[in-house]
Amino acid sequence: MDPLDKAQVLLLCDLCQTAALQSHCELCQINLCKACVGEHLSDSSIRHNVVPYKHRTAIPNVNYPKCPNHTQKHCELYCEKCDIPVCSTCISSGKHHGHKLTDVLQNPSFMKEILKKDLKELEKRICPTYEEIASDLNSEKLNLEKHYEKLTTAVTKQGEDWHREINIIVNKQKSEIDEMKSKHLAALNKQEHEIKQITSDVKQCILYLKKLLDSNDVSLTSAYKSRNAEFRSLPPKVNVSLPSFSPHPINTEQLHQMFGSLSALSITTDEHGYTMKTPEAVSCPPVKPLLDEPEIITTIDTGYKDSLRSVTCLSDEEFWTRGGDKIMKLYNLQGKLLKSIQTKSGKWPHDIAVTMSGDLVYTDSDTRTVNIMKNDQIQEVIRLQGWIPYKVCSTSSGDLLVTMDSDDRKQSKVVRYSDFTEKQNIQFDSEGKPLYSSGYTKYISENRNLDICVADNGACAVVVVNQAGKLRFRYTGNPSTTKSKGSFSPYSIATDSQSQILTADYDNHCIHILDQDGQFLRDIDNCGLQLPFGLCVDTRDNLFVAEWGRGKVKKIKYM
Repeated sequence: MDPLDKAQVLLLCDLCQTAALQSHCELCQINLCKACVGEHLSDSSIRHNVVPYKHRTAIPNVNYPKCPNHTQKHCELYCEKCDIPVCSTCISSGKHHGHKLTDVLQNPSFMKEILKKDLKELEKRICPTYEEIASDLNSEKLNLEKHYEKLTTAVTKQGEDWHREINIIVNKQKSEIDEMKSKHLAALNKQEHEIKQITSDVKQCILYLKKLLDSNDVSLTSAYKSRNAEFRSLPPKVNVSLPSFSPHPINTEQLHQMFGSLSALSITTDEHGYTMKTPEAVSCPPVKPLLDEPEIITTIDTGYKDSLRSVTCLSDEEFWTRGGDKIMKLYNLQGKLLKSIQTKSGKWPHDIAVTMSGDLVYTDSDTRTVNIMKNDQIQEVIRLQGWIPYKVCSTSSGDLLVTMDSDDRKQSKVVRYSDFTEKQNIQFDSEGKPLYSSGYTKYISENRNLDICVADNGACAVVVVNQAGKLRFRYTGNPSTTKSKGSFSPYSIATDSQSQILTADYDNHCIHILDQDGQFLRDIDNCGLQLPFGLCVDTRDNLFVAEWGRGKVKKIKYM
């Protein structure tokens, strides 16, 4: 049924957006009310084809490109003068008045551009992503054998330990039986010996009495003394309570519990487990060696006296800062203040970041919100309940990564937001243990290889997980950089084009540089840094360091 035949649906004119549509221009693919038809036909450079809406030609199921300026629209036409595809809203805006418009699918050059773009994406992003997934699966299969072999070995060892303990118990009880048997036998032997001795004495008395009866020697008879009273007193009898063995019934269920249990095999699918690689992630940047002596290019005084906390690059020439007040400031390399922006709530921002499109993002812990500034207008894009947002970074894919603590400060996690909607939650390792300390601020950055790097000050460690949230490694400092002032104290984190990780060691006044696998490469401790608190790296791999105590930003060349 035609939409106009449905009384409950009212379709509006694409031009005025107020009156009900009556007509349709098949060339421009735009719906018109009666009043707007004349205005639309006023552009005589285009041979419009306006027909009643009910008589319009059905549009085939064509996948037109999305309009870069109007995200809800598709580009059905191509402006030959501007050499760009345009949608109906672009046309109604008047910017292409008088320009020659053709069907976008009839433009060979544009179609070739689409083909080239698809080919580039397939070669540079999609295919390498699937190849890496296949490689990861192959590695996982190899690790599978090792894992299950370890499980089997663990169960076998537990069985051997149990057998050993049971043998010890059996042998101990056998030994106790032998000892009791020996004592029992010794007691019987002793009594037997006493009985035999008395019996021998009785028999001697019998023989002596028979001799006296056969003798006429009165002297012997008168000297006789009877021992019958002595022999009538029988020796005490040895009573033995024989030992017995009372086996306990075997409780199979209890044995299983005592022996140990296997956790269940859980096989699930995660729709967001894989992330499409960006062109930057799959391309190989030229190798840049580290300088033997990093050098300061420039130092900018931001005016923050003792609380400069963050620095993030808007471009290679401009950077945003934030301190302990409600104002965020934009500076150029000459130290000129270009812009000052106050937070929407009037509270100080906990962190700042710049998106791929150049918009400023900041977190507000007091209001539990994440906010974005477009065209000097601040918009709240994320509001949390039960969690407090702290540090934020923008990823190469346009997502936001936010570190946060629960309201009771007992839990900590990293959440990925895509289009300001929660997409990924990273909180525990493969054993169910927390990845991050709770109650302390965690600084965050995405590496070029899509690893998620967190400087966890509470744990005195840099914690790195892959894009799926699986733990890759923890870095807990290098003895050569730990000086007398304190242990490893990571307060901020950044990454560069070489997938190197840089973290500010606040207490030791230096910067640690690690490779993407967590191996210490060197430190930066020769630039007179004082309490480095915030870090960022520009597109040329220059390091910007925000010094807490001095309120200064130092631009350092280290590669």
